Amino acid sequence: MIFNNLKNSRLRVLACAFACSPAGSKGLGDGEAVLGWNIVRQLARFHEVVVLTHPWNREAIERSQEALGPNVQFCYFDAPRAVRFLRRWQGAFQVYAYLWQVKAYFVARRLHRERPFDVFHHVTYANDWMASYIGALLPVPYVRGPGGGAQRTPRAFLKEYRLRDRLWERLRSAMRIVLRSDPFFILGQHRARAILVCNRESMEALPARWRKKACHFPVNGVTSEDLSHARTKHKDEGTFRVFSAGKLLHWKGFGLVIRSFSRFAAKHPGAELAIAGDGPEFPRLKALVHEFGVENKVRFERWLPRQEVISRMRASDVFLYGSLREGGGAIVVEAMAAGLPVVCLDLSGPAIHVADGCGIKIKAETYEQVVADMAAALERLYTGPELRRRMGTEARKRAEQVYHWDRQGERLLSIYQTALNPDSAANHAEEANAFAEKV
Repeated sequence: MIFNNLKNSRLRVLACAFACSPAGSKGLGDGEAVLGWNIVRQLARFHEVVVLTHPWNREAIERSQEALGPNVQFCYFDAPRAVRFLRRWQGAFQVYAYLWQVKAYFVARRLHRERPFDVFHHVTYANDWMASYIGALLPVPYVRGPGGGAQRTPRAFLKEYRLRDRLWERLRSAMRIVLRSDPFFILGQHRARAILVCNRESMEALPARWRKKACHFPVNGVTSEDLSHARTKHKDEGTFRVFSAGKLLHWKGFGLVIRSFSRFAAKHPGAELAIAGDGPEFPRLKALVHEFGVENKVRFERWLPRQEVISRMRASDVFLYGSLREGGGAIVVEAMAAGLPVVCLDLSGPAIHVADGCGIKIKAETYEQVVADMAAALERLYTGPELRRRMGTEARKRAEQVYHWDRQGERLLSIYQTALNPDSAANHAEEANAFAEKV
């Protein structure tokens, strides 16, 4: 029986990781790629793993594959040539990723016929609207996630977006409704033995019939190397250093970061803000810095390698993050690992990461209220060095105890044990099989 095999020997696991790279992937998404790599790495501690992934990941994987050990094999393939033009645009790229999943099923079916798998795990691009054709159709137990997708920009903040960004948010919401009605998505959700979700919004969005087999599981984590370095002292001890980072997209909330910091810095000339990241919002954010007259206090670092970002964190005092619909928020966990207190919105992934005592979470009610409350949080941490130290210590402790990838791998092993135990797995097989015949 599979459950006995799980306890006594390695399983043969098929993992679908469209994005998978130890250093992130600019084309496929840095956070998703790092998630894929680390989940695969943890699965390989206990099982034999075959990974389906995109060729864009190949160079980075082959440079680091030795770190995974001998239990992992990668299978690289692209979507059909006729649809590759969709990779050029943000919204169309999701369609391209969906069509890649169709191709993945036929690859998986061939591999399963050659040598059967014990379990299939859909790892990356596991948003709660993305169908997995393998999960729906391959006749093996299915584990999905972790993923999000249900998070959305609070209505009161949409007016701060440009027209095209507001239209994009509405299109995103409409497409989620359509794709959640995809028969292959529904069939996959029925068949899944375990559904891993990364934030409370995505858990609450699950229908009751699926929620009972769902559990919270972060899409972010840290390694022993991330935790091995201590905070560094400032060269200028009189400077209060605020740090923020991420891709410069409209929903990442960097306008909130700049506005709240500007309000705080008006009273504290020794403060400075560094923003690491690049993206289409850069010109608008640069203009906002000029509008508030803080060019000498706000510095854009543009894109930096992950280790350099972590190094900058260690030399800062506070991590300030304004994302309005962040599914996971890897950068928040990395800031916590660096020993920084975090100021963020009480939304989605960051709201789960930042537990009481690790930072300050701001309710997202109105734009002006958030700006005022973020500035007040900076003031509180600026005037309370002992509070800053205590929150940073608690944040680092939580990162180590909850988000270390090895701990998450052990938890994943436990989830497999529960999901693949025929006595405890959810009894959806009969309903799913009936649905499959209709499809």
